[in-house]
Amino acid sequence: MHRCAPAAPVLAASLLALALLAGCSSTPTPAPSAVRPAPPPASPMAGPYFTLEEETQAREMVLFALGLLDTGYRFGGRNPEAGLDCSGMVAYIVENISGRSLPHNAAQIADRTRPIAVAELQPGDLVFFNTLKRRHSHMGVYIGDGRFVHAPSSRGRVRVERLDNRYFATRIDGARTLLAARDSLAAVKDCTSGAC
Repeated sequence: MHRCAPAAPVLAASLLALALLAGCSSTPTPAPSAVRPAPPPASPMAGPYFTLEEETQAREMVLFALGLLDTGYRFGGRNPEAGLDCSGMVAYIVENISGRSLPHNAAQIADRTRPIAVAELQPGDLVFFNTLKRRHSHMGVYIGDGRFVHAPSSRGRVRVERLDNRYFATRIDGARTLLAARDSLAAVKDCTSGAC
């Protein structure tokens, strides 16, 4: 004959164990004196602009961007193997040449980089477009001669476009540089050549 354990004590022990485990997973409410005020909201531009350390890195931006030509597009993409979107492409390039990170969002990158006039664009600078009826919704890396590299969703590949292209010319809404103020760089060049 086979004996069964009484069900009531086993059930009670199981329920007690579950109640104890459930207590472990909940977060206790802090005492009123321990509640800290919420930190102030971060400003869109906290601290100085993001800059590359060396002027040569602007040229590296161009070379790296050209090396990504024909890479597939993927919304939210952060690396060439999986595919890239426009801000993912720029963030990927900057991280590879500088070891530092930019956000993966075109508008946030625009907020963190120094504005320049479109007429002042130099190879390695960033160019921004309003393609979704909001500022800085698309971006690319300026490579010179009125051209830029970007990761568009249409036709799905990283490619070169012209700024005077009918589509982009009407949508350009800003330019940024990753270099420190160009005036100070020009002054350093002049002094090193003996012009000071």
